[in-house]
Amino acid sequence: MNKYRSLYNTTLSRIINLLLVMGCFILCRVIFLIENLKAFSDLSAGRIWRMFEGGFLFDTSAILYTNLLYIFLMLIPLHYKENVIYQKITKGIFVTTNLIVIIMNLMDTVYFQYTHRRTTASVFSEFKNEGNLGGIIGTELLNHWYLTLFAIAFGSALFKLYRKPKPVKVERMPVYYAVHLLTLGLGVYLCIGGMRGGFTGMVRPITISNANKYVDRPMETGIVLNTPFSVFRTFGKTSFAIPQYFDKEKMEALYTPVHMPADSVQFRPLNVVVFILESFSKENSGFLNEELDNGTYKGYMPFLDSLMAEGLTFKYSFSNGMKSIDGMPSVLSGIPMFIEPFFLTPSSLNTVSSIGGELGKKVYYTAFFHGADNGSMGFEAFARTAGYTNYFGRTEYNEANPGNKDFDGHWGIWDEKFFQFFGNTLSGFQQPFAAALFSLSSHHPFAVPAEYEGVFPKGNKAIRQCIGYTDHALKLFFEKVSKEPWYKNTLFVFTADHTNSPERPEYETESGLFSVPVVFYQPGSNLKGFRKDVIAQQIDIMPTVLGYLGYYKPFVSFGCDLLNTPAEDTYAVNYINGIYQFFKGDYLLQFDGRNAVAVYAFKTDKLLEHNLLGQIDVQQSMEDELKAIIQQYMIRMNNDELVVK
Repeated sequence: MNKYRSLYNTTLSRIINLLLVMGCFILCRVIFLIENLKAFSDLSAGRIWRMFEGGFLFDTSAILYTNLLYIFLMLIPLHYKENVIYQKITKGIFVTTNLIVIIMNLMDTVYFQYTHRRTTASVFSEFKNEGNLGGIIGTELLNHWYLTLFAIAFGSALFKLYRKPKPVKVERMPVYYAVHLLTLGLGVYLCIGGMRGGFTGMVRPITISNANKYVDRPMETGIVLNTPFSVFRTFGKTSFAIPQYFDKEKMEALYTPVHMPADSVQFRPLNVVVFILESFSKENSGFLNEELDNGTYKGYMPFLDSLMAEGLTFKYSFSNGMKSIDGMPSVLSGIPMFIEPFFLTPSSLNTVSSIGGELGKKVYYTAFFHGADNGSMGFEAFARTAGYTNYFGRTEYNEANPGNKDFDGHWGIWDEKFFQFFGNTLSGFQQPFAAALFSLSSHHPFAVPAEYEGVFPKGNKAIRQCIGYTDHALKLFFEKVSKEPWYKNTLFVFTADHTNSPERPEYETESGLFSVPVVFYQPGSNLKGFRKDVIAQQIDIMPTVLGYLGYYKPFVSFGCDLLNTPAEDTYAVNYINGIYQFFKGDYLLQFDGRNAVAVYAFKTDKLLEHNLLGQIDVQQSMEDELKAIIQQYMIRMNNDELVVK
């Protein structure tokens, strides 16, 4: 047998080494599942097996993509492949590339709890302006030290278990090259099929959305997918493909995002202040969870709860995305997140408007505030693009407070200090003004200033005391500005950018993961009520504000004016792991871009346990309206039609 070793030596080694990587990927999936087990409900052995079967397909594709260079070097029909130097090079390439992608999987094991999706190529744009990532990663390495040990163990296994072809003397060159050319052809064929996810001409290259085939809930795709695949498959891809659901006439009849003001409206030049509160999910509110703990649940944001009781608040209210960079365009410009965050795509170069941009046409003074380093998260660029002509970040804070020690060590200025700066600065603006503030202290790593340690309830999640701290900062802000002459002439709006750290089962569902407050408050006005018949969302804020002020020009927003839209016509949309979600009336429709996959009575079926697909009369009308929204969105993104020209 040894005399034929030159014919099978490298092929056998290559197969064994790739199987070694496959074993590492499977173990990474097990670690991922254990680490995030609380995020998934009703996982039977059969369902887990089904997800792992699907995962094998995606792992195969990722492993082949990752190891293309290694495979090529081992397939190329050259008779010196087995020599020591050549194999040292191939081993180095193999161990290095595979250790990198394994570490990507392990890092996503932690990051998933904040996004509930596998990381895609957009992450490189998302964090390109952040200078604090080293500290954040360092903190996570300490908090999840066992994952670091796993990474070391995987690296050691790749190095020590790597099979090197044994050096052999090739005695029959024609036979050697014939066999290795055949192996090359077969290897190329198998690699192409493995990377595509199948071998027939009917098989399209698998994408992230194909993971939904193996799950019952969109969030479970995190178990099926792996991070390298998600990154490879989204790198350089066009995010917005225009579907052909309807002709233009029917699409416009079903839905249009163009808002036309009534002829009779009269403009009221109120100031507008929008608070986008980091991670202030609905779960943190006592007011919005009156039924929890037999009516004794207090929540973690008592001051904002008090404003909810005095203003206009909605029982069913949702975010349009799951990241901070999703929240800002949704809240300020009425643009939801479909597929990828808006300003991480080429469409971010489109002309867009915002609350500030539209009111700027009425000679409003407009400003955006964020206590992080200027440029962080791309907020400054988006704010200015959207029409907020003035920006106040950490740079401006430091200029106004020289020598301060108010930096939190991670993200920016502590909320209490920055909110006071916000109030002082607003009082110096000419009226009317439109300002927005994005808070940051309720962000990972979930710290509070030393003087507030132990002051606020911690609950079972580290973020809870941060919510309490920011809520306290909001209280101090209102104590300050309530004495200002502009206060009663101001409309305040409150929402969260997204949810975070869900704890109760109903907030770990595809509905609960998007549940955030939406609150409108004008001191001393009749803008009051707790609406349980309306569905509200972040993208409703822009049209509602402009409608309340009596704004006189047409504009584009994908949301509704909540004050002038019949309750039965209000809705919410969002997107999670290849699935569009559409809330309307009593139902949540889930749609994969081609077909409806689930319908839930989300108000009563809070854990989304009973799929009513094909059982309710309004399913088709909901699906048609959602299709029209998606089609309008894609057309306008691709054609730069996000403003009325």
